[in-house]
Amino acid sequence: MILIKKFFQMLWNGLNFSRRLIFNILFVVIIISVIVGFSSDDGKVIITPGSALVLNLSGQIVEQEKYVDPLEAAIGDSMGQNDEPPEVLLDDVINVINDAAHNPKISVMVLALQQMQNAHLNKLQEIGAALTEFKAQGKKIIATGDSYTQAQYYLAAYADEISMHPYGWVGVEGYAMYPVYFKDALEKLSISQHIFRVGTFKSAVEPFIRNDMSDAAKLANKEWLGALWLQYKTDVAAQRNFDISNFDESMTTFLEKFAAQSGDSGEYALKNGWVDNLKTKEEVRQDLIKLVGLNAEGKSFNQVSFSDYLSTIKMPFPYDNPLTEKVAVVVAKGNIVDGKRKAGEIGGDSTSALLRKARLDDKVKAVVLRIDSGGGSMFASELIRAEVLALKAAGKPVIASMSSVAASGGYWIASAANEIWAAPSTITGSIGIFGTVMTFENSLARLGVYSDGVSTTEMAGFSPMRELNPQLGNMIQMSIERGYNRFLTIVAEARGMSIEEVDHIAQGRVWIATQAKELGLVDHLGNKQDAIEAAAKLASLDHYDVITVEQTLSPRELFMKEFLSNAHVQSLIAIEPAQATIKTSLQTNIKSVVHQLQQEVTSLEDYNDPNGVYARCLVCNLAQ
Repeated sequence: MILIKKFFQMLWNGLNFSRRLIFNILFVVIIISVIVGFSSDDGKVIITPGSALVLNLSGQIVEQEKYVDPLEAAIGDSMGQNDEPPEVLLDDVINVINDAAHNPKISVMVLALQQMQNAHLNKLQEIGAALTEFKAQGKKIIATGDSYTQAQYYLAAYADEISMHPYGWVGVEGYAMYPVYFKDALEKLSISQHIFRVGTFKSAVEPFIRNDMSDAAKLANKEWLGALWLQYKTDVAAQRNFDISNFDESMTTFLEKFAAQSGDSGEYALKNGWVDNLKTKEEVRQDLIKLVGLNAEGKSFNQVSFSDYLSTIKMPFPYDNPLTEKVAVVVAKGNIVDGKRKAGEIGGDSTSALLRKARLDDKVKAVVLRIDSGGGSMFASELIRAEVLALKAAGKPVIASMSSVAASGGYWIASAANEIWAAPSTITGSIGIFGTVMTFENSLARLGVYSDGVSTTEMAGFSPMRELNPQLGNMIQMSIERGYNRFLTIVAEARGMSIEEVDHIAQGRVWIATQAKELGLVDHLGNKQDAIEAAAKLASLDHYDVITVEQTLSPRELFMKEFLSNAHVQSLIAIEPAQATIKTSLQTNIKSVVHQLQQEVTSLEDYNDPNGVYARCLVCNLAQ
């Protein structure tokens, strides 16, 4: 036995040594490459007069990029093993468009959105507003693509001209919500699911106790989904100058119109005014060459990509002028969980620390809490809310700015702000509480495994391996009810309403922001910039800088981030942007199902509230 143990210890030590050796060699090579890169001008981006800005966005558009170790990400990319979808910062997109609008070297914009993944309507609306400003400067926008998803087509609608491949299609289908339900699966696994909740519409726990959506959930979800779809239709119809009924029809009507075009999706899109012309990629390229001329290589049109343009206007490291007063932005994106989390997620301790950092900075005079969250741990939400109250007590006004979603725990942390601003398409509300406890006594019994023993009190000895004591269940339910009453009280006090008034619009029900404003849950409709200006006004600031309070990276992380952004290093380890691949419908559908199931299982890790009490809206993230 000792020899076996020594063998595995030697094997492990050898593997550790090999891993460290490989990383150290790679690190040395990277340093040499960066030194060479900094001494060369080869990687410098030069924008020539008359260039076309190609807005070739790749990935999901987000409020805050999720932290990824730069070295691991680079190696994963070079080996084709990075399964995380790429992310594009919303602020980066807007800043590039706004800068290009006033850049005399940029004459036209090309929307090449083939690699852009789904995005919530509020983010698309903010980009659309920037595109409108770009056109207001007398500059043209051309959209081109093999086909268009619903999110891609929303942005394409802002173009002066939409081109599509003759074999392409426009996938404007509307919004739908079909969560995954586990009741029968849990029963087959003999898992005992104990659910505690308050709220008629609190559907967050339904996947565990039902095989279908309840009538109450269907009623509420259909209402806010319909309101979201109406905004989409209205915006696109206004940009394309046709009626909203042009792409909001019954299946019967669609099939009749589709049959009239002999099942040709390209001709159908052209006939209905969704696109302006059907052209191949080469035809579009030649048109753009005529418009802006050839590039330096003489092989394509004169252009600059989104990422290259961004590199010319975005500093690698943020710089704060120590002499100016500040409006600080703190981003709260993702599920709310207890403890510390990296950027792109919300930890009760880590997000509280960011707010505290803003409070202790004498130059920060106001704070915008930018929320993009469907909630989570009630305990963690309360820690964050307490820091918002501390900011206000310190004389620093706080504006809650809602992005795509600010529901359940997301609304909990927003409620304490001086004002709540939301985009018209923001999903909010879902004021309700639930708890969930799984026990596995029956599952283990099928395997012949049991748990038994003694305890000094009736309270001791709780274990997921044993049946839940009904009295303990009663205690949890009382805790949930108290949590719900606490939620109602917090909202009532913050919004100047009675508890009965809040309860009437709470019950776990989800609202779209236009409805939430009418109900008194939201003060104003507007984007993040509107919220920043409102915060400055409350703080009586005429001249100020805007800073984003972020987690401080370690010296190693900063070093690696800067190194790996260098073109020479990227070339060395063969980092290349994701390329479009043709997948069969079956492959795409299977991947979608597997990804959804993975997300459902992974999300169980976020249920770490110390009291097992949650304010979370699961359906809020489905209509993206």
